[in-house]
Parts: sequence; C-alpha cells; structure tokens
Amino acid sequence: MAQTSRLLSLDVMRGITISGMILVNDPGSWTYVYAPLRHAQWNGFTPTDLVFPFFMFIMGVSMFFSLRKYNFEWSAESVKKIVRRTIVIFLVGFGLNLFNHLWNHGFSDFEHLRILGVMQRLALAYGFGSLIGLCINHKYILHTAVGILIFYWALLGFTGSMDLSPESIIAAVDRAIVGESHMYTDTMADGTVIAFDPEGLLSCIGSIAHVLFGFYVGKVIIDSKKDIELIIRRIFIFGTLLLFAGLLLSYGCPINKKIWSSTFVLTTCGLGSLLLAILIWIIDINKKKRWTMFFESFGINPLYLYVQAAIVATLLGGIQGYVYSDVFVPLFGDYGGSLAWAIFFVLLNWVPGYVLYKKKIYIKI
Repeated sequence: MAQTSRLLSLDVMRGITISGMILVNDPGSWTYVYAPLRHAQWNGFTPTDLVFPFFMFIMGVSMFFSLRKYNFEWSAESVKKIVRRTIVIFLVGFGLNLFNHLWNHGFSDFEHLRILGVMQRLALAYGFGSLIGLCINHKYILHTAVGILIFYWALLGFTGSMDLSPESIIAAVDRAIVGESHMYTDTMADGTVIAFDPEGLLSCIGSIAHVLFGFYVGKVIIDSKKDIELIIRRIFIFGTLLLFAGLLLSYGCPINKKIWSSTFVLTTCGLGSLLLAILIWIIDINKKKRWTMFFESFGINPLYLYVQAAIVATLLGGIQGYVYSDVFVPLFGDYGGSLAWAIFFVLLNWVPGYVLYKKKIYIKI
C-alpha cells in the first residue's frame, strides 16, 4: 500500500474526530442539545463520548510511525523529542485554560484556574505510551496494555471508585496533587456539586493503554503493508475482539468515560479499529476519495485546529448568543438552531484549515 494512501485513511479519521470534537463542544446553547450530542451522565456512552477516544486511538497509531524513524531505540534524541512534545502539548492545553480564564475573569480568581484538560490528557498518554514503545519488545505491547487495564480495573474496584463520589481514589489523587479548587466540577445524582476531573491524573492510566492499542494497530499496518486486504482483516478482527470484550466485561466494570474505565478503553478502541478498517476499505481499496477533502483538511493539522476552535469560541462568545437567538432559532427552532450554530462553527474553523491544506502547510508540535 502506498504511504500516501495509508496516511490519507488516518488523516480522514483524525479529521472526523477533530471536527466531531469541535461540533459537540460548541452548541448554540447548552440548554438545547440533542441527546446524541451530549456526553453520558455517568455510565454508558453516546456518539459524543467516542470522538475523544477515537482521536487518542489514532494518536497511538501515528505514534508507531513517528517512533519508527528512531528504530524504536532508547536514545537521547528519541527521549528528548518525546519529553519536549509532551511538555509542549501539556502547556498548550494549560494555556487554553489560562486564556479562557483571563478572558472571563481577568487577572483575578486564579485559585480556581483549572490545571488539567483534553490536551493535557493527550500529552500524558502520548508521553508515557511513547516511552513504553521504546522500552519493551513490541510483541508484548498487547500484554502490556491488557496488564495496565487489569491493574486499573483492580485499583478502582478495590477502592470502591466506580461511582461519582468525593471518596473516589481518582478525585482524591487530583485533590492531593492538583488541588480541589483547580479541578473540574461535576454533579452527583442527588444534585451535590463535587470536584471531579474527567481528565484527571489517575484516570490517565487507562488512556495509556488506549494509545498502546493504537500503537499495535500501527504495527499491524506496517507489518502487513504489502497486503492491504490483510491489513483490513487483521484490524477488523482485532477491533471486533476488543469491542465484544468491552461489552461483555461491562457487567463487572461499567463503560465510563469520566473515569476512563478499562471497558471504556476496550469498547472505544474496538469501535475505532472497526472505523479505521472501514475507511481503509473505502479509501484504499475502492478509491472513493472525493468526499475526504473536508475531513483531511482537519486531519493534517488536528491539534492546531482544535486550539484555534477553542480560542475562537471564547472570542465569539457574545456574537454566538446573538446569531443563535436572533438568526438560527427563528429559522430552525431551539434545538435545530443550536445544532445549526455548531455546524456553522465547524465550517468557520474549517476555512483556515482548508487554506493550510491547499498550501500544504503542516503545523506540528
């Protein structure tokens, strides 16, 4: 399989997830959001709960390609790149929190500045996952990922941390390291608001296994690169096994995004593998590529466009309310208008992404 074709499949899936993340993060009104575009309240998942783990899964696939040029050897150069990239991504995520805080609160109330977030979770998963990829024999990658999930499952189970509770070990670790005032807040079933971060430090354990499953799929692609149909079969079988394992084991370990449970990892990596196999079949075997340009524009500069969307959303806060209430609601109603703004916002962010795509400009961290 040609390298460009392989990367096109990955870029398209990456673009689907980034555009999906922007879509669900920016409705016209949080009061009027269709159910599939909301996160699950606790256990279970919606389509919205898939976009972030899909991106993390693809990051794991790309991680294999990135480390391949170092021959997967532990060296000063390879470790320096991993550490530098981890720090930069984490700081970019923190910078987004800081920008939003300054815009809304000015130079005050810093004791409530959130420390963690989506980019920070990506940074930590990338950093630890990459170092593992350099340290162990790749035939043990799946063993390592499964071992991490079993350990994490046992840790949550033995500490009674499967529920949204201030006594959860996940919340306790974040309170001890980050501080309660710097954490995200969530609402318990009885209406009590507690500090509980869905991108917390301890729950990052599950996300490390997440990128390792993606890393394994990257290895499958390279090992079978001369037989594209073999790639699809292997990824499809792998994804099916993960998906069924996650669904069956969910009776003992709930599928839960906010704690990034072991079954959440299995289920979403399974679905992500299946989606990737389908995209390879559509794009690389059947050569159906006309529809890919929109998503490829997002996929070649994913982190830049995610950051851009977060900044633009903050800057357009006041305009958003006007356009939603005075333009989209009269045309489409409350729910339809809220979705219309979200789609408009995705298109708005796509325009500079398309310019970068046409000029072949790749903004990398």
